[in-house]
Formats: sequence, C-alpha cells, structure tokens
Amino acid sequence: MDRLNKVNYQFAPAAAAGGSKKDSLSVVDNRTGKSYELPIKDGAINATDLAKIKSPAGAVTRSYDPAYMNTVNCISRISFINGEKGILEYRGYPIEQLAGKSTFLEVAFLLVHGELPTSKQLATFSKKVMKNSAYHHGLEPFIKAFRHDAHPMAMMSTLMAALSSFYPEANPAYVGAGIYNSRQERNKHIYRVLGCAPAIAAACYRHRIGKPINPPKEDLGYIENFLYMMDADPSDKDYRPHPKIVNAIEILFILHAEHELNCSTAAIRHMTSSQADVYTSLAGAVTALYGPRHGGANEAVLRMLDSIGSVDNIPQFIQDVKNRKKVLMGFGHRVYKNYDPRAKLVRTIADDVFSIVGREPMIEIAMELERIALSDEYFVKRKLYPNVDFYSGVIYKALGIPTEMFTIMFTLPRLSGWLAHWDEFVEDPENKIVRPRQIYKGYKRRDYVPAVERRQLVDQELKYVIDSKDARREASLKEARA
Repeated sequence: MDRLNKVNYQFAPAAAAGGSKKDSLSVVDNRTGKSYELPIKDGAINATDLAKIKSPAGAVTRSYDPAYMNTVNCISRISFINGEKGILEYRGYPIEQLAGKSTFLEVAFLLVHGELPTSKQLATFSKKVMKNSAYHHGLEPFIKAFRHDAHPMAMMSTLMAALSSFYPEANPAYVGAGIYNSRQERNKHIYRVLGCAPAIAAACYRHRIGKPINPPKEDLGYIENFLYMMDADPSDKDYRPHPKIVNAIEILFILHAEHELNCSTAAIRHMTSSQADVYTSLAGAVTALYGPRHGGANEAVLRMLDSIGSVDNIPQFIQDVKNRKKVLMGFGHRVYKNYDPRAKLVRTIADDVFSIVGREPMIEIAMELERIALSDEYFVKRKLYPNVDFYSGVIYKALGIPTEMFTIMFTLPRLSGWLAHWDEFVEDPENKIVRPRQIYKGYKRRDYVPAVERRQLVDQELKYVIDSKDARREASLKEARA
C-alpha cells in the first residue's frame, strides 16, 4: 500500500496538469499537520481565509506586510500598471495615447466616469467644473493668515480640510453617510474640488510672493485659467499664458492624474472608510503626497541636482551613492522595474519648454546623470530607471515655478484620481472601515508601581535649558519667587 501511495503521488502532478486544475492554494501547517485549501480569485487569496489556520494553542494565523508590498485591499477599475513592462493605462487607455491626444478635463472625466466623454458631455463637464472655479469667499482669510514662507503643501492640506466647514449640509458627521449615495451629490463635490483647487493653489502662490490674489476667469481653459491666476499682474491687459506652456502643463497634469493604489490614494480610501467627508479625506491624501518619499520626490530631485552643482561632480556623486553616503533621487519605483512610461513622455516635452523660456542648466546634469546610471552595472542590476519625478522638476524649474510649488503641481492633477477612487469606494459593497491588525511584542500584563518606588528605566534628557529669548523673563520670575 505504501508503494502504491508513492506511485499515486508521483503521477498526481501530471493529473493535476490536465482537467483537474483548481484555483486554490493547498497549505500544510507543519505545526499541526493539518491541510487547508484556500481559494484563489483574481490571482489573490482572501487574507481572512488565513484565520482558518490556527496554531496548536488556537491562535489565528495572519499575514505580515507592513508596507503593503504584496497586499491587495480593493478591486478597482480605474488604472492598470504593469511594472515589469513599463505600462500605465487609465481605464484601459495607454497613457501615451492620452497624453498625446487628450486634454486634462477629458482625462478627469474618464477617470471618474469610466469612459471618454462625447463632445457634448465634455463641454457640459468642463462648464460645470469652471463654474466652480472660485473658492468660497470665507476661505480667503485662512489663506492670508498663513506666514508668507509657509510651505504651499501645508497650506493646501489645511485649506482642503477647511473647505469641509463651509458645506455642513454635505458632511456625513452632520447628516449621515447616506448623503454620498446619490451620484448627483457626489458629482457636486467632484465639480467643486476640481474647479476651485487651482484657485486655492494659485492664491497660496500669490500670497507667498506678496502679490494680490487673482480671481478666476471662467472663459479660459482649465490649465490656462490656473496659469492666469498664478501669473497675471494688475497692469497686464488681456493676459493669456503662452500656448506651448499651457500644452506642457496639460501633458504633465495628464501624466500625474492617477497612479493606482499609491500612498496618497490608499490614504483617501482609508479616510473615506471611516465615512469622513470628502474634503477632509482629500486633505489626508494631500498630506500623504507632501512627503519626499511620494509627491515631494520631484522637489528632492531638484535639491539633489543643485547639490551636485556641475557635470564634473557626477562621478563622485555616483560613487557616494554606491557607498550609501548619498541618495539617488528620481530613480527607481516601488512598482516599475522598467523605464517609467511617464518619464519618457516628460522628457519629450522638455525641448518645447526650453525653446520658450531658455534651456535650464540643470538639464545637462540630469541627462548626464541618467546616461551614467543607465549604463552602470550597479544601477542596471537594481533596475533603477528614471521615474516621472526626475525630469518634471527640471521642467517646472525652467518655467520659473518655485521648488516649493512642485508638489502642488502634482496635487492638482492627482485630485482627479483621488476623486475617482473616492467615488468608486463609496459604491463598493466591500467598503468596510479599514482596520489593520498588529503583532504585539510589548510587555505582558504588569502591575502599577507608585512613583516613589520606581526605578529609572528610560534614558531621557531631563535637564531644562533656558532659551536665550526667555532669559530676562526667567530671571524676573526667579527674583519674584525669592
């Protein structure tokens, strides 16, 4: 019988290769000897099925994935990425086609509604967005209350959250989560956010440079209006941004509009799962994008290129990167293991921009850095290719946009992707509140110890140093106590 079992075992894989294939994963728990069959659907197992696998003591088995390196937390139909082949598609359309043939508002419609609009639909959508191009007048005192040197992303995050306070009639905290069940209600907020976000961003910029805030012009195009609000001075008559600059920004906005479940997009889904209002949820996404590991990366690229200084310093910089003394920004991506398709497109519009405003000196450093990195075995082996941040920052710098505004230029288009995910999540029957688990490795139960009986167990700086600005005050207080 034992020999027969061995024969059956040898032939089992061949049988399985025929018509008896199963979409499942067979697991043997070596702790207990028990076998489990976990269904595979859409290439994934359901993590809750792991709860069936228990230790001899009855503890549930969980998956540990702190950075979501291999975790799927939603079914989405908005964008598709194949990192190995360098493919990015919005609703099935290749990014190369959209960037070459579409407009940003057309792409925004596609992301939110799932299909490209007809001419009539696009005209109506554009009109509704532009009708919302002015923000609530109550927001302006908030803008003017910021310091002149406040980071625009700190301002944007705060102002996006503040928008919530102007529309309490649409806040789930006041009226219940069912408010967003209506497509008409959701569209109202989509038009409002897409419409007024450029005005908020431009106002932040004007406040920082000490110039009067420009109201929007509804008769201009979406990108045109944004650039007008940023750049027009009171003395300018019939000011219109240069069409080639408008086209360059349009393409950059399309490339930045959506990128699957990245940090900030995961953040808005996370926030929405608690049934927070859309503005507060978007503020969370803006905050996530703020960081240099995410949206702040193009800002970090510029600072890196500036620190290199000249092409002559690149070999030493490369060596410092290999020795882990420096970090190579703008190369590599969590998803792409090939050339980021967006980076290729960004590079193609650089010459158009330079033909108008002049060649940005940093481009020489960027191109030589790219050439060396792509031919060096150290970087090739690690599949470190330029990403979208590498050249977009150089283009924005050439256009005279301050480094601190780069992430704002990322935020504005990405709002369309965030809103598409918000819209999708609200309708998803699986939209339970996000609540990950943890592996606890802290103290087991222990009893409280009175302060007089405690030993110092934590190293902490307890010395109080008087700030030089408080020296007079502290001396006066000391004298009064004497």
